[in-house]
Amino acid sequence: MDSSATTGRSGIGTGQGSPAASGQPISKAGQAIPNLRDRIPKLEPRRRKQEPSNPTPVPETPALPPRPDPSTLVFQTPVRRILLRKDHELFLASPSFNLILSFVFSLSESVADTPISAIKDSDLSEPVKAILRILDETEALCKESPPNDQGGSRFGNKTFRLFLDKVKQRGHQWHAAFLGGKLPDAAVTEASAYLNQSFGNRTRIDYGSGHELNFIMWLLCLYQLSVLEQSDFKAVVLRIFARYLEVMRLIQMTYYLEPAGSHGVWGLDDYQFLPFLFGASQLLHHHFITPRAIHQELTLEEFGHDFLYLGQVAFVNSTKTVKGLGWYSPMLDDISNAKNWEKIEGGMRRMFVSEVLKKLPVMQHFLFGSLIPAAEGMSEQDPNALGSEENEEEGGEVEVYDDSDGKRHVHQPTGWGDCCGIKVPSSLAAAEEMRKRGQVESLRRIPFD
Repeated sequence: MDSSATTGRSGIGTGQGSPAASGQPISKAGQAIPNLRDRIPKLEPRRRKQEPSNPTPVPETPALPPRPDPSTLVFQTPVRRILLRKDHELFLASPSFNLILSFVFSLSESVADTPISAIKDSDLSEPVKAILRILDETEALCKESPPNDQGGSRFGNKTFRLFLDKVKQRGHQWHAAFLGGKLPDAAVTEASAYLNQSFGNRTRIDYGSGHELNFIMWLLCLYQLSVLEQSDFKAVVLRIFARYLEVMRLIQMTYYLEPAGSHGVWGLDDYQFLPFLFGASQLLHHHFITPRAIHQELTLEEFGHDFLYLGQVAFVNSTKTVKGLGWYSPMLDDISNAKNWEKIEGGMRRMFVSEVLKKLPVMQHFLFGSLIPAAEGMSEQDPNALGSEENEEEGGEVEVYDDSDGKRHVHQPTGWGDCCGIKVPSSLAAAEEMRKRGQVESLRRIPFD
């Protein structure tokens, strides 16, 4: 056979312009495999969209104003002064608003990166020890006033009113005995009014963030009277406020206090707010406890006694009849997705301003006296026309007007508002009733179908 023919047959695909000559691979069928390198777009890592930033700036801590000279004050029994929307607007622009903001945020800043165990008994001042004894006495009064048998009812127990009456009767005595008689009687009367309103409403048998605020305002009054100093602030949060939470949990579980103005699952917590603000500050730069740690039962069990945020979440979990934070507190669940505690602490500051101080249904119950004065131009409460705060029937926005005879009326709006409408039994009561029936381990998961 001709060698040229042999060369021609064996040289198929090797000539100029053939796929082999161009370096392209050849399939078994002899067809060139196309080079797709230039046809497929370059793969680049997907960039996550930046989370929209909160347009509301994080509230800063105003400087604590100078304390008043007690000799210049005319002490008085605190009364409500926020009766109309304009009163609330005047309050938000007043020095008292800045005073409250400064005191609460200064307390929060004082406990940054500090666990409760860091405060030793030897670090406590005598006034701090005295306040702790008052809380011990309050707890003892609760234990001495057991609830009536209500046949399994989950609504507030009426024995709570007896407990509050005992607290009010002992208040003046506690201040005189434990604070060494340092305060004038009129100052004690003014300051103790806030303490009396710190444990719940006598008529409604409920409790909420407004009552918690009253407790902090009692401490503010003691600061204004120079009983407490700035050097006490860490102990005020980590020992006094932590002890107050323990006492309040006992009171809530004993008398089934209803949540005042609760937003249900769409609220941060049925009862408390400040444990989350102070607690976020405690965890601000923690090395290994992240916001997601609130879903870890072992972390809550091991560190809940040292950090207010974790302790409050653990308590909330213990009072629910279903498992899963996302079911009964989606807001806490959502907040746990934050990158760090700085974001949570900033969010809690915003929430304290917007959901407590700027909420009329909360602040309409706020009391003003000489230590926390009302702004000029705010409405004045007529003691002959209005019932006391503790005997008020319902919450909600207040409507005040004078009839044709000149008699003043204070009415609640019709319908359901933030604080009014039907009575809401607490989930805490449901959990306690389950325990009484021996159903401690019967927490259930909500099915998806």
